[in-house]
Amino acid sequence: MPFFCLGRNMKIQQGRVSIKEGIVIGEGGGRSLKADIFLPPLEEKNRPAVLFIHGGGWIEGDRSQLRGYGILLARLGFVCMCNSYRLSNESIWPAQIQDVNCAIRYLRANATDLGLDPERIGVSGNSAGGHLSLMAAATNYDQIFEGEGGSNEVSSEIKAVCAIYPPTTIRQLEMLNPLENAFLMLMGKEAKKEDFDKASPLNYVTEDYPPCMLIHGSTDSVVRLKDSTKFYEKLIEFNRPASLHIFSEEEHAFDGEPDYGRAIADLQALFFKKYL
Repeated sequence: MPFFCLGRNMKIQQGRVSIKEGIVIGEGGGRSLKADIFLPPLEEKNRPAVLFIHGGGWIEGDRSQLRGYGILLARLGFVCMCNSYRLSNESIWPAQIQDVNCAIRYLRANATDLGLDPERIGVSGNSAGGHLSLMAAATNYDQIFEGEGGSNEVSSEIKAVCAIYPPTTIRQLEMLNPLENAFLMLMGKEAKKEDFDKASPLNYVTEDYPPCMLIHGSTDSVVRLKDSTKFYEKLIEFNRPASLHIFSEEEHAFDGEPDYGRAIADLQALFFKKYL
């Protein structure tokens, strides 16, 4: 069982977390994009904010998956959001990152109403959501990844990113296992090698990449540990603030177990407290 101490050296706020469910934050593919927002018990201004992006191979899952993280970090003073995005059976790439960037812009555009500091926004995601988090950290300058979903008057820049067992290279392969089939569904049958390269976070690491924390199970058979180790090594190559936490003998989605989920929430809280 992992050791954890939620919010170590951080004060847990007393009272109830205020949850705003099903808030329309923009539009994608002709329909509304929705999110749940978690506000800390104490009403304060200029708080840090974290967007949580769910996984599911880009083809399934919903914003409720990371609700626990939103509540736990809201108790520590973070404004949190869990967003929905278009899945690959509805729209192929880059719809997913466009919807994520729309969510970031919504937080920034509504900073005053939500009591957050627009310059202290971070992102975190699991699996496919980890991939989207890493992409969001590096592509705010590229209009093709921004889309026109809403709040386009502000930037989608973020200050720190946490990615949990993320695919960092989107591969075009002929022998398909379930993950590679998810890659194909994400990119579409007409995608070329350069399209796969442009959807791979590993290709976006530069000297400007924001502080990054990676978390992975050592025996993950869905997204191999090397996806995180290669990304970490490239961050170090560019002298970027980076950490890699490897959970021994753990498979994909190991944080679904409550004790591990709380341990990861603790790591997230300490990381975002430092960099936001």
